Amino acid sequence: VQLQAFGGGLVQAGGSLRLSCAASGRTFSRYAMGWFRQAPGKEREFVAAIGLTGGSTYYSASVKGRFTISRDNSKNTVYLQMNSLKPEDTAVYYCAADGTLSWRRDDYDYWGRGTQVTVSS
Repeated sequence: VQLQAFGGGLVQAGGSLRLSCAASGRTFSRYAMGWFRQAPGKEREFVAAIGLTGGSTYYSASVKGRFTISRDNSKNTVYLQMNSLKPEDTAVYYCAADGTLSWRRDDYDYWGRGTQVTVSS
């Protein structure tokens, strides 16, 4: 499956952004989807994940309550709504796909190119 993330940009602290990740190539509804992020000099870290139908979701402690992951299987797209953004949310955000719902980076087989999110203070 091919993935393409978009929707990043520059936003002030306290603002909102919505990232999208479009999938193509294989049956989207067969994949759990995850969002990860990587800040300069840091490892890629888990942000959120969603199950095949959207009924199950996981969030990292740092974003829980501020970010919401969702998916639209009819559009082959997963979303990440980011509210109350903080400067420490600045990173390149990546979407990923796997057959099972997981928060582990190494479990994901398919990755898209990232989209930059910059939060100014």
